[in-house]
Amino acid sequence: MTRFMLTAHVLAATVWAGGHLVLSLSVLPKALKAGDPRIVHDFESAYERVGLPALLIQVVTGVWLAWRLIPDVGAWFTFGSPIATTIGVKLVLLAVTLALAVHARLRLVPRLEEGALKPLAFHIVAITVVAVLMVVTGVGFRTGGVF
Repeated sequence: MTRFMLTAHVLAATVWAGGHLVLSLSVLPKALKAGDPRIVHDFESAYERVGLPALLIQVVTGVWLAWRLIPDVGAWFTFGSPIATTIGVKLVLLAVTLALAVHARLRLVPRLEEGALKPLAFHIVAITVVAVLMVVTGVGFRTGGVF
């Protein structure tokens, strides 16, 4: 079961981080150059169908995998061991991801007009950086922790 959950987690992380890298490094520059938020919107519309389920899969499998490593959920936030620290950092990064996503969805996207891409661009780059940090942090499970 662990192999299946880890595989699902890594595949979902690939979709999440990879999609945001494509958005940040390819789609966003084109939209900013053209001053056209529809370019981002069109990508987001297609990507959300796979990106959001990928994030949900990461949350479910990540919690399950963390529980397998440290069954005491309270210990996840103690940062008392390399594994607990890695779990804690992943959860902090998840909270940042959710905060950025909610803010973008509720405040930025509804107000997105032509030429008003810069605030959304900041969020896109920020969530991409967080996604990459989550992948790098996840590698810490195999390499002895985050630090």
